[in-house]
Amino acid sequence: MAAVYKTLSKSSAKDEDGSNTTSVPAAKRNKQKVLILSSRGVTYRHRHLLNDLAAMLPHSRKDVKFDSKSKLYQLNELAELYNCNNVMFFEARKGKDLYMWFSKVPNGPTVKFHAQNLHTMEELHFTGNCLKGSRPILSFDATFESEPHLKVIKELFLHMFGVPQGARKSKPFVDHVMGFSIADGKIWIRNYEVREVEKTKGEDEAEAAAKAKKMKGGDRDTDVTLVEIGPRFVLTPIVIQEGAFGGPIIYENKRFVSPNQVRSDLRRSKAGRHNARAEQQRAGLAKKENLGLLSNGAKKNVDALDTREVFA
Repeated sequence: MAAVYKTLSKSSAKDEDGSNTTSVPAAKRNKQKVLILSSRGVTYRHRHLLNDLAAMLPHSRKDVKFDSKSKLYQLNELAELYNCNNVMFFEARKGKDLYMWFSKVPNGPTVKFHAQNLHTMEELHFTGNCLKGSRPILSFDATFESEPHLKVIKELFLHMFGVPQGARKSKPFVDHVMGFSIADGKIWIRNYEVREVEKTKGEDEAEAAAKAKKMKGGDRDTDVTLVEIGPRFVLTPIVIQEGAFGGPIIYENKRFVSPNQVRSDLRRSKAGRHNARAEQQRAGLAKKENLGLLSNGAKKNVDALDTREVFA
């Protein structure tokens, strides 16, 4: 109530002074807050990925594990309880498969992804580093503008990963870039640090001028490079629902193959190879028996009326 009173008092004071003669529309503030949580059965790699994303998003709220995997509509009430309008839910299946749900609460839409090739920040080949709580630059592939469902996914990523200006725990700096690219029907997500290093002495002046021109008036004594920080992962879109964790399906990926189906095909192919070898062994035994040999290599009992014995 004190904040409301202070705002109203300031506006009334401006009206009395006459300074605010022209009505200027106030800039619309981007208010986004993300609820991040997981289901039961997540592995250590899934948990580390969740922690990395929560550390990258200062406007997020991390919650405890969600018990149910069938009643996902209860996440709407949970997000309303924490005053969040975005939900990022990690659903683990069979202790090995990870599905990620991105939803706008309470009206939707909701996108379900299958996450693969997970690499967290703690892995050794990621040498970059950035300020915790800084705001990222979101770089999207031009392919996101080619299909309607990709436009929906792009807008959802902007709300999820785009840190609002002045958000809680955020820093007024931009020192890393998140890249979203599409290849082979999958979305590849990478995170890079923007690193400025001093120009080497042996560099040509023409190259330095070209780099400075690309930087649009930047300092010629520094070079801007990108160093990958992590995490990195690949998302395959499965379905897009109109509502928040429910409603009619407005998009379905027909090319997606479930990991359960992939494992079933592998087991079936191994069983087929085993059956072929067993059939080959049975055929070999039958051939030996037709030639007069037993399976253990011993000859059959000699018949006195056999043609080979009579005309020997």
